[in-house]
Amino acid sequence: MPHDHHPHDHAHHGHGHNHAHGDHLHSHMHHEDEAADLQVLATQFIDGFLQASDKTSYLKLAGVPFERPSKDGDKALKLIDVELKTDWQVGTASPSFGSRELSYLPFPGQMVQERTNMSLVYVSMDEKSVLDIRDFLHQRKQEIEI
Repeated sequence: MPHDHHPHDHAHHGHGHNHAHGDHLHSHMHHEDEAADLQVLATQFIDGFLQASDKTSYLKLAGVPFERPSKDGDKALKLIDVELKTDWQVGTASPSFGSRELSYLPFPGQMVQERTNMSLVYVSMDEKSVLDIRDFLHQRKQEIEI
């Protein structure tokens, strides 16, 4: 009887370990997928903003707040600017193993991709706050899913 018990225990432990590992991988993938989803949403949001003839109404329809609480909650911050910043990544640079030099890889032309990001700029007399559109969309997405 003790002989039968050990293989059963081992199999159970193996299953538990694989299950935990699977969950870990899944949660990591979920995070990557969510970041990709947010980037797609942000791109769509920015395209819509650029095409909107009435930009203020577009922001209102999207639920963008025109006022946000300040850090101390004293005065509301007012939305004054929508900033668009476009980057073109033309290569990658990363630390080289065992060296102070960067490993640099310039991209061929067809690999260069444009990335546009949007920031909402809020101010009060004492404070300036910048909200990345991806953070706003992440909050909105959570509100909608609840």
